[in-house]
Amino acid sequence: QVQLVESGGGLVQPGGSLRLSCTASESIFGFNTMGWYRQAPGKQRELVADITSGGSTNYVDSVKDRFTISRDGAKNTMYLQMNSLKPGDTAVYFCNAIQKGWSVSTYWGQGTQVTVSS
Repeated sequence: QVQLVESGGGLVQPGGSLRLSCTASESIFGFNTMGWYRQAPGKQRELVADITSGGSTNYVDSVKDRFTISRDGAKNTMYLQMNSLKPGDTAVYFCNAIQKGWSVSTYWGQGTQVTVSS
């Protein structure tokens, strides 16, 4: 069973930065896509950014030019660098990985809280 463990959340002032990490229990290059989702109180979970095994990235419009998704295969870790944070970015952030083989398997981390407040 694949395990994903997030870290790096916390409380930050508006305009500040945080870097989230998601470490997988196996090689991240075995996943077709990895991504970051977030869920704010009372709202649906939404995709923030994802990255394919080929390195293509995709961002939701609200975080373009502020967030950067990346990965380090040697560390089996995916990152989300978040700059110019806004109160609207406050949410629980979840790591996601999709593995396509005979069937499609989707894995989630436990989530890490990001709070942007003065």
